[in-house]
Amino acid sequence: MEKINKLKKLFNYYNLDGYIVTKNDEFFGEYIPENKDKLKFISNFSGSYGFALILKKKNYLFVDGRYTLQAKIQSGKFFNIVTIPNKFPSDILKRKKLKIGFDPKLYTQKTLKIFFNKTKCKLLPINQNLIDKIWIKNENINLKKFYILPKKAVGQNYRLKINKLVNVLNKKKIDLQFISASENIAWLLNIRGKDSEFTPIPNAYLTLDSNKRINLFCNLNKVESSFKKKFKNIKFIDIKYTNIYLARIKNKKILIDSSSCSIYFENILKKNNKIIEFVDPIYFLKSIKSKIEIKNTIKSHIYDGAALTKFLFWIKNNYRKQSINEISAQVKLLKFRKENKSFRFLSFPTISSSGPNGAIIHYKASKKSNRKLKKGDIYLVDSGGQYNFGTTDVTRTISLNNNSKKIKDIFTRVLRGHIAVANYKLKNNTNGAQIDTVARKPLREVNLDYAHGTGHGVGYFLNVHEGPHAISKKNKVNFKEGMIVSNEPGYYEDGKFGIRIENLVRVKKKKKVYSFDNLTMAPIDKSLINKNILKKNEIKWLNNYHKDVFNNLKKFMNKSELLDLKQACSKI
Repeated sequence: MEKINKLKKLFNYYNLDGYIVTKNDEFFGEYIPENKDKLKFISNFSGSYGFALILKKKNYLFVDGRYTLQAKIQSGKFFNIVTIPNKFPSDILKRKKLKIGFDPKLYTQKTLKIFFNKTKCKLLPINQNLIDKIWIKNENINLKKFYILPKKAVGQNYRLKINKLVNVLNKKKIDLQFISASENIAWLLNIRGKDSEFTPIPNAYLTLDSNKRINLFCNLNKVESSFKKKFKNIKFIDIKYTNIYLARIKNKKILIDSSSCSIYFENILKKNNKIIEFVDPIYFLKSIKSKIEIKNTIKSHIYDGAALTKFLFWIKNNYRKQSINEISAQVKLLKFRKENKSFRFLSFPTISSSGPNGAIIHYKASKKSNRKLKKGDIYLVDSGGQYNFGTTDVTRTISLNNNSKKIKDIFTRVLRGHIAVANYKLKNNTNGAQIDTVARKPLREVNLDYAHGTGHGVGYFLNVHEGPHAISKKNKVNFKEGMIVSNEPGYYEDGKFGIRIENLVRVKKKKKVYSFDNLTMAPIDKSLINKNILKKNEIKWLNNYHKDVFNNLKKFMNKSELLDLKQACSKI
């Protein structure tokens, strides 16, 4: 509460009635360094999405359905927890005429429009972030270098990608694009960095004009001379001068992405230019993986599947023999992954949850919440890795000798939804909203559901969550060959258990027929299945999937693990 009071003391100086604190930093990446997490500092909320509205007398924390329970546990003492889209800030503010401050470097016009356009409040940009005024911290200087991916890893030369993008710009008669999403710059130039704990992004900004002239704004200490020599057509500019350079651009038709370009930069550019707000074309170009990227991704999932499978066997065989808790389990899983030389680091914070903690959709084990795994538990582990040639994300729910008929019935219905997605007959105009419906159907038959999307796009040695495609109620982006998406229906009962089954799949085309092809290779726990609920085609799918798992993973197993794998992948 002391932090919040310090913040509110600044309200009088800036003539404010409230202040908005967001999760993201100025690069709008999904995972930000600990020393930039202003929302966690002020609220104790550690989830990857959310924002706080702090008023003189009340404090609100807005999250989506994935984080409602987590937010209540972490922040409920001092904040009213509000779930989006059930309620928006405009619903709370209603007819109030308040002056609310925000940092324009951390917000886009799109964000403010969605959440605050229906209020009578005045939103005031304040260039000096108020959290930074009360947060005394040790600045960790990150000077880890940018690097170039080899051609064998990506398949497409960066010049080819630039040509594709410029063709889009020319068709729309755009003079220049300002690229503000680091992940898109990484894809465009085939470069990576270490500016995020879980994503190999190089924090930077970029301008590209219709004549293929490029300016890259970055920390120049992160680019060596050998790196620069590989990009003879690129001018490297110190990132601290980005605003000065952008202010010099005049009389141009400029494309910006409304979801990643800050209000701060947008205001600079629109002063002397015509701004076109449009989804960055790179998002779509990046979502369609090349043949080499697909080939490499398949390999990364086999490696990752071997590590996860070994871990699941270790849990099953040892939870009664030795003390295993949620934290020690995730440490062990990381150890298994590190045995593969291609593994770089995790693709997101591992969710290692047992019993009631499994009901927290994006749970993160802490010293306070850490639970020992014991007989009768349902254990859920959601994890993934960044490999030299791919990004993985997989969830498995296993039984530690749990014989509950209720849990088996629900698990089987979640599995049926998973299989329905895997077997979905794709067409040229199939979108995520259509598929989401079939995933939920087996649960809805018994009046159950889950508060998250069914699937998200996944990058190639990049963001584990990537657009524009997804399997969700509102996503209308059509699936195309080469796209990768997760398939992860689930069910969660507060205070009791959580169930989720997640594979990554890719869109495959064979003889003009489109289908999902499984990438993830790890057994699904048959002891949690009620066979009587499964249909014949669903049993066939499961048996075929386990046959593939066995054939791909058997060479990685020792003798005892091989016996476990044979049992785990046997027919039901």
